[in-house]
Amino acid sequence: MQKRFFFSIMFKISILALALPSAQNSTAFAAGTLTMGTSADYPPYEFHDTSSGKDQIIGFDVDIARAIAKELGYELKVIDMDFNGLLSALQAKRVDLIMAGMTPTEERKKNADFSDVYYEAKNTIVALKANKIQSIEHLAGKKVGIQLGSIQEKDAKKIAEKTKDMKVVSLNKIGEIIQEIKAKRIDAAIIEDTVARGYAEKQKDLEFHVIASDSPQGSAIAFPKGSKHVADFNRVLKKMKDSGELSALVKKWFDKK
Repeated sequence: MQKRFFFSIMFKISILALALPSAQNSTAFAAGTLTMGTSADYPPYEFHDTSSGKDQIIGFDVDIARAIAKELGYELKVIDMDFNGLLSALQAKRVDLIMAGMTPTEERKKNADFSDVYYEAKNTIVALKANKIQSIEHLAGKKVGIQLGSIQEKDAKKIAEKTKDMKVVSLNKIGEIIQEIKAKRIDAAIIEDTVARGYAEKQKDLEFHVIASDSPQGSAIAFPKGSKHVADFNRVLKKMKDSGELSALVKKWFDKK
């Protein structure tokens, strides 16, 4: 009777061992779900797509996040919110990470840990072609829109300090800013170049011009302070860079003709 019991236990242990992931593949475990906070008004980084008949959040950041989550054995859940509320949501642990074309400024680093920069971009001035606003000097006496909580908000305020009668108008969504320009309620906006390019290609009455800047550039992934995920995400980002996977995603989302 004892032998039968012993062999029964050993058989169950063997079955359980077969069901477990190989110890040699540490990324194959069932790690659970990571919740990513984003502001899905920032094409091509993240935006709503309804072409399939249902509302989905897609884009450059989403593709990167899904690739990393898959490599690490996680499911990914994406939550849309205003950009200005993202870091608060991170600190309150409503999200595990942020990907929203976010620049890792020194101020933000006080409240979050960041991955390595995965994409670099530049600020631009966006305006109606008819307005002929093509440089910082042309912003004197103008109303200039920026996204609330973005690095462009901080940059615009610095520019306004040196530019006579320039007024900064803060709005929640990039789409709102573009509509305000077209309705002539603001004169221009300061927006990242890749995003500005997308709007200018679709709306031919708009143009954009790059602003030279010494301020921090580029996008990185934000995590809560002390997060265990930073090193793993950096490892997979490096792997994606080395393999050409990241370059392929850049081409997919930013080199569209």
